Amino acid sequence: MPSRAQPTLLLTRPVDDSRRFSALLPGLPTVISPIIRIVDVPHDGAMLADAPALVFTSGHAIASAGPGRGRPAYCVGPRTAELARGAGFKVIQGPGDAERLLPLLESATMPLIHPRGRHVARQLPVRDVVVYDQRPLALNEQAMGLLQSDAPVILPLFSPRSAALLAQQLGDSRALLWVAAISRAASDAFAVTARKRVIAPTPDAPGLVRAIRAILAEQQS
Repeated sequence: MPSRAQPTLLLTRPVDDSRRFSALLPGLPTVISPIIRIVDVPHDGAMLADAPALVFTSGHAIASAGPGRGRPAYCVGPRTAELARGAGFKVIQGPGDAERLLPLLESATMPLIHPRGRHVARQLPVRDVVVYDQRPLALNEQAMGLLQSDAPVILPLFSPRSAALLAQQLGDSRALLWVAAISRAASDAFAVTARKRVIAPTPDAPGLVRAIRAILAEQQS
């Protein structure tokens, strides 16, 4: 029988990213508890500032590349593209995930450099430089309390690594987990029993929103 309890959205991305995602699902109660912390790591900033063209698969890497100065930037999706434009880059926008960005990279006419985090879901066939790390964080008290309740928890999974980190902390969860995964790999990395598990129709934030709305519609029917 479908649960009639009010579901809560548990978001585990960094706070600003989680707030933007929450705004796509207005009216849904939300708890934010980042599972990773972004930490800059030493790198060759001058080399990135002099790079003729760059690839950005995360907005967290843009500041490391120096002023855009009209340099081409191949961006994974709309949010990263927006940030790169704001930094002065000439943006070539991809369709939302690294896999589908590849054809654009293959058409590039100049050398590309990919400033990135230490952990990536997809290695790209271009020169890369690690500019930040994604350090694990423990879930906060509000999130742990939510997971020990009997109410449904909607849990978006944004990457295989964050899904695996999250699974490590949910061994004794009592909540009814409704999982929406950005990809099959992210779903497989979440080795925790879930009442519902849906793969997003597209591997991006809009796809996750559609998956969550599908779960909600099914519960209300």
